[in-house]
Amino acid sequence: MNMIEDWIRELNREAESTRLLLERLPEDKLSWRPHPRSMSLGQLALHAAGVPGGLAQLLDEAVSEAPVVPLPEPTTRKEVLEALEWSVSLAESKLREWGEDGLRRNWRLVSKGETILEAPRIDMARSLMFNHVYHHRGQLTVYLRLLGISVPGMYGPTADVQ
Repeated sequence: MNMIEDWIRELNREAESTRLLLERLPEDKLSWRPHPRSMSLGQLALHAAGVPGGLAQLLDEAVSEAPVVPLPEPTTRKEVLEALEWSVSLAESKLREWGEDGLRRNWRLVSKGETILEAPRIDMARSLMFNHVYHHRGQLTVYLRLLGISVPGMYGPTADVQ
């Protein structure tokens, strides 16, 4: 099997799980925060939705300047779901464009001209484009649970879905 096609299947399968979660976002609670230092529900949801595409853009260049991650707050659930569609589509496109050879090329993150991270693109894609989303998706399940909203099953039933 082709590794790129395997990753694209994973990307789309996990995007469906993310979509199930995002579809439960209460629009009247997008500015809610579980703690003053936490992202709002809307910021976290929009960030999670945009990670695959945003990281695909960052990883597209051999050397990237460390970004300041914007955390805008959406006003609607639709805005978050549209961001997810754009993001997954871009990530899929970049994976195809890079191919296995492109994934094995070295990538560097720099800040003010100094290298702060250097690794094969494949390591960063796995860690940032994929695992990073799963981390934020887990945070979203906690936010929803704290708001009394049932959490959908992603890898099987949850305590809310039996």
